[in-house]
Order: sequence, then structure tokens, then C-alpha cells
Amino acid sequence: MKPKRMLITSALPYANGPLHIGHLVEYVQTDIYVRFLKSKGIKAVYVCADDTHGTPIELNAKKLGVSPEELIAKYYDEHKKDFDDFHINFDSFYSTNSEENRKFADHIFNTLKQKGLIYQKDIELTYCEHCKRFLPDRFVKGTCPKCGKEDQYGDVCEHCNATYKPIDLIDPYCVVCKNSPSRKISNHYFFKLSDFSADLKKWILGNKNLQQEMKNFVINWIDSGLEDWNISRDGPYFGFKIPGEENKYYYVWLDAPIGYIASTENYCKMHGNKESVDDYWKSKDCEIAHFIGKDIVYFHFLFWPAVLMASGFNLPSNIVVHGFLTVKKEKMSKSRGALLSAREYLDLLDPEYLRFYYASALTHKINDVDLDFDDFSDKANNEFVANIANFCYRVLSFINKNFDSKLGKLPKDEELIVELNSKAKEIEKYYEAIEIRDALKQILAYSSIGNKYFQDNAPWKQIKEGEVGKEKAHKVVTLAANIVKNISVIAAPILPNFCARIQKQLGLSDLQWKDIGFDLEQQSINEAEIVVHKIDDIKKILDGNKFPLDLRVAKIDIVQDHPSADKLFVLQIDLGDEKRQLVAGLRDFYKKEQLEGKKVVIVANLKPVKLRGYESQGMLLAAEKMIDGKELVTVLEAKKSKPGDQVIIEGYKPNKEQVLYDDFAKVVFEIKDGHVYTKGKMLKTVKEAIHADIEDGAMVR
Repeated sequence: MKPKRMLITSALPYANGPLHIGHLVEYVQTDIYVRFLKSKGIKAVYVCADDTHGTPIELNAKKLGVSPEELIAKYYDEHKKDFDDFHINFDSFYSTNSEENRKFADHIFNTLKQKGLIYQKDIELTYCEHCKRFLPDRFVKGTCPKCGKEDQYGDVCEHCNATYKPIDLIDPYCVVCKNSPSRKISNHYFFKLSDFSADLKKWILGNKNLQQEMKNFVINWIDSGLEDWNISRDGPYFGFKIPGEENKYYYVWLDAPIGYIASTENYCKMHGNKESVDDYWKSKDCEIAHFIGKDIVYFHFLFWPAVLMASGFNLPSNIVVHGFLTVKKEKMSKSRGALLSAREYLDLLDPEYLRFYYASALTHKINDVDLDFDDFSDKANNEFVANIANFCYRVLSFINKNFDSKLGKLPKDEELIVELNSKAKEIEKYYEAIEIRDALKQILAYSSIGNKYFQDNAPWKQIKEGEVGKEKAHKVVTLAANIVKNISVIAAPILPNFCARIQKQLGLSDLQWKDIGFDLEQQSINEAEIVVHKIDDIKKILDGNKFPLDLRVAKIDIVQDHPSADKLFVLQIDLGDEKRQLVAGLRDFYKKEQLEGKKVVIVANLKPVKLRGYESQGMLLAAEKMIDGKELVTVLEAKKSKPGDQVIIEGYKPNKEQVLYDDFAKVVFEIKDGHVYTKGKMLKTVKEAIHADIEDGAMVR
């Protein structure tokens, strides 16, 4: 028996960059489940918000020369549009930088403090002497102290999912300036998470909804001992100040999940305050379900439930954990390189192809979803279009053409109807269990039964057999139209736009799960239309706007003479997240001290090669021209940009796969008025246009 209300949440997207298709796995999964619940007549409310606080946003805003408020407003608008265009139907999509969120954060903090669950103590923190600031978790990298994986952030290892403190990292470095940090004492607020070990264990073991593999994982954490949780951060920091403090702020992981509550209050306000936050977060008549990725399990299974317990709010009845989106089994991560953004995808393909593909892989288990675009194209063409969409169009267009768009009487085909009703019940159970992959398999089976029935009865032959044959054909297509109607209900959680358009062709709208059945007869339908088309060439579509090179800004740290080549330098460069070595033929044109410290443009995806015994991990770009019989060479510069910044060619996305020199040689650059162009577009970063101190007409090599 379902409760009076259900509150469903997805993890909050961080307002520091665009959404990519890896993010969408979770929102598609949650949206499918919520749409199913609503179709069943359940009062299901889907809330979310942009996660807007923390040092990354403060620093990024400073880099772009805007206020943090302007930055998060920009990404709020972008995120909302992307979600809308992917048919993610939030009841409230809000922001953690809201007065509602501040109010609930202060309320929870003060409640915990009054109960003696918050205390202060001096701690040793990571401090960058060069940047003159304490370094938060994501601004320190090093080797994981648990598994030994290199290049991990200061709060959680992406390899083994272990959590730790920045000072626990081995060989740490500041991600901003790359210097080794020191340690410094600061006074901070702590929440007594360790006091909740027994209660958390009881809640987890007693919750039948939680995934068993996740329960085992979290219980091991509890058994190994929980540490109290630092819930404050030193300024400068974009967030809410702790009451009574001048330069201490709530740690983003304290106020971010409170955004679920704040967004619920926003929903209530949007609907005239006919309900309150308490109806969802303190009532026995409501169940709460969180959908999250496996990288934020610790926070949602331990910190968040403990805070809810202590402050008098309901605990979630379910936390559905999904895996990552992978490509060729490698994790996709925005922090590890550029991905296909949600908007880039939308510029190329129908969003429901991606919803369909994700649905074909999503289960209630914590499996990664591996994206293979050949498989993606195959499923779109041979399952979505050829099975479901073609069947719907074939039936309805046949009725338009042969029966003046009118349905006849239903035949007494009880065996088929019983089979299909049983199949619909099976689909319903899979949706309820959040086994979306199995639900889709049965939807395809349901449509296949309809295709077989239509093909076996061949109404196009029956209508040639006089009035009796035409009457039989009319009954066949009327039953087939009912199958189409039912498909438009059972597939609607996955394909809401497609199904809404099919219902419109039937002269119907807003069908619910209770409308599944065989009762549509002797009425008119509208004109059939082809809603989706097959994908012709997925590689051509995806590569159509891909620039073959990955151009990035690099800072030259060290310049040395190549010991075996008079014209070559060996350069040590800084690419932001990594250091590399390049070999460049610049000794005839520059002194070493002239190059050191310059911020230049390199081809970052060129396959490494050895030049006279020294490996070159990429290639530095320079412009050259003969002037008065003398060769002049100048490097391309980006003086205002940061190491690692992407060089942008408007309308194109960079290729992150390795290329050979011959691929580079096919790209034509030109110099005009000191700027660099390719494909008619100026090369630039987010801060500036790329500059070349040379006359027009120079070649870039």
C-alpha cells in the first residue's frame, strides 16, 4: 500500500558548469519512476535544486570577473532549460542559495547545537602559502591514503570511494598553483556523527527498500568506526555564514541536502501553501526517496540521515544508488576532461533516444551504464523506431487511409487481450521495483505482440475481400489501435513526448495507468504522423561538429637545451591538472628565459613521439613567416588564461582522442590582425582571444 504522499529527489547538480550526458543518467531514472507513480494516481512530488555553494564557485566567479550570484544564476538558467528539453519534469527545481535554505540550515544547526551534538575544536588544516588560503577538499589533490591511487581529491577517492581528510592525502598539492601546501591550525565546528553509529546501523538493517549491496557497503563503514564530521569552512567561501561567526561558513555538504527541504517549501509556496514542509518531512503519511550516484553514498547514508534523526525530520524510506556513465568501460567525469554536454547532445539528436537508451540499461542494482554509440543507434533504430514507433504509425495511418479515420467495433479476441493485460501487469511490477530495463523489455514485447497480430491478420488483404472482409479488417485495426493506446500509457514514463503525440493522434490526452484496457471503439482519430525517424549515421552526426584537435593553454615552467639537437628545446609545461614534457624547435628564435613563464597554446591530444631520444607529449603551436628573406617565428599566446584552459572554436567541440601528426597537418590556421582563425572561427579561451605577434598571412605549425 502506497502512502498518501511521496517525495522524490535527485542529487543536486553543481552550479559551476553545464550538465553533461553522464549527469542525465540519474535524472532520467528518477523522472521515469516519478512519471510512473503519477500515472498510477500517487501524489508524487519531484524536487531538486542547483547546489550553489563552495570554494569552486567563488574562485570560478573571480576568474570570470563576475559575482558568484551572477555565475549561479547563469547556470541555473542553463540547467533548467537542459532539464526541460530532456523532459525531466520537476515539481520544483530551486537553488540552495535561497532564503528557505538559509532558514532551514540555521534551524538545523541551532537544533543540533542545543542538543549538544555540535562542538568546536582546533584542527590542523591544509593551507596554501602561495594562495594565502585554507584549501577545501576539492582544491587539494594527492595519493589516496586507502588504496594508493594517485591524483585524487582531498575528500573522496574516485577509485575506491573512501572518504578522508585533505591532510590524510599522500604527497598533496594545491590544484590552483600546484605548490605543496603546509598545515595550519584553525577552529571549527563538528557534528557528533560518531554518536549515531547504532541508530544508523539499525535504520539501514531494518530498511527493506535499500539495495543489499549498498547496505553491506555502508555497514562495513559503520563497523570500522565513524568520525565526527567537520561542518564548517574558513573564508573566503561562497555560502551561508554560521550564526555569530564572521569568517566561518557552513560546509557545502551540510546545507546542500537541506536544499531538498527548501525546494519542498518552494513547491508548497508555488501551490498556495495548501500543504507544508511538515506534510512531507515530518508526517507518517509521506515516504521520501533519494536517487543518487555511488560517489556520494557516504553523505546520503551516514551524514544526512544522522542530521535528520537529530533535528526531527523524516528519514528517507529509500535511497536508490546508480552507477556511473562509462564509455568503453572508462568512467566519464567532468573533472577529468570535457564530455558531450547535454546541450551539445540536444543540438544533434532527439532527447528521447537517450532516455530510451538509458532505460534499456537501468536496473535497481548499482551497475554502470556503458555508452556505446553503435549500440545506441541500433537500439534507437531497431527497437524504438522499428518496433514501437513504426507499429503506431502503421496502424493509425491505415485507419486514416482505409476507414476515414474512424474506429470500428472491437473483436472478441479474449486470448490476446488476456495476454496483453497480463503483460501490462508485469510491466507495472517492474516499474514499481525500479527495474526499468526489464519494464522496457516487456514494453517491446508488448509492441511485438501488436506487430505480430497486425501482420498475421493482414488487414490490407482483408479489405479486398468485400464487405465481410472489410468488417473483419476494421475490427483488427480497432484492436490494434487499442494496443497503440496502451503502449502510449506503458511507455510514457520513458518516452513522454512521443507518447503524448501518439495520444493526440488518437484524439486522447493525459492518459493514466487506469486507462490501460480495450474500450476504444467507434470513434474518430486524428491524422497519423511520423514522430521519430531512424538515425542514419551516428558517427557522422557526432563527429559533424568535432574539431580534430584538443587545443589547450599551457604554462612553460622549465626550458632546457636538447642535448642531441641544436635546434630543439625540451620544455616542462604545466597543463593545470597535469605536467608534461614537450620538444619544440625554437632554439633559433627564442632564448630560454624568453620562453619561461609564457602561457602558450599546445595540441594536447597529439600522440606522444620521441624526438632524438626525448618524448614529446603534445606539440606547441607557433606562427611563422618569411619577412625580408628572414624566417620569423612566434609562439601563440594566451596571457590572461590559466594553464589547462580549453581553447575554444565556436560551434565545435574538441576531440579528446589521440591523433597523429598527419591529422594535425590537415588543419588550416590563419593569422588576421594578430589573432588566430580556423574554419572561419577565432581561437579563444573564456578569458581572451589567442594572440600571435606576427603579420597577417603567417602559417601556424
